[in-house]
Amino acid sequence: MIANALLFTVVLLLGYAFWLLDQLKFMARYKALLFHAYGTTILVFLAVLFVNLFGAALAIGRRFFLKNTGRKLSHLDKQFNLSHSDLPVPLNEEDFN
Repeated sequence: MIANALLFTVVLLLGYAFWLLDQLKFMARYKALLFHAYGTTILVFLAVLFVNLFGAALAIGRRFFLKNTGRKLSHLDKQFNLSHSDLPVPLNEEDFN
């Protein structure tokens, strides 16, 4: 779930960055001046945007993709509580000697 949210966030930020690069072509000659004057502000904005997008993607993913997980796995919980499981018993190496 975290990997999916991270991938979604990175793709969204890259798309936004490429769109901004296309829109701000006229400011390319002032790149060094802008990064020197506003570099930390831009980095803080990008970090806050990344954290917010990641949190939103994670919350949406957990809400919609993990829907009814408890109900779907309740039969496993019932089997383990009744100790009637069809899982094989693990064998130790000592059993073979």
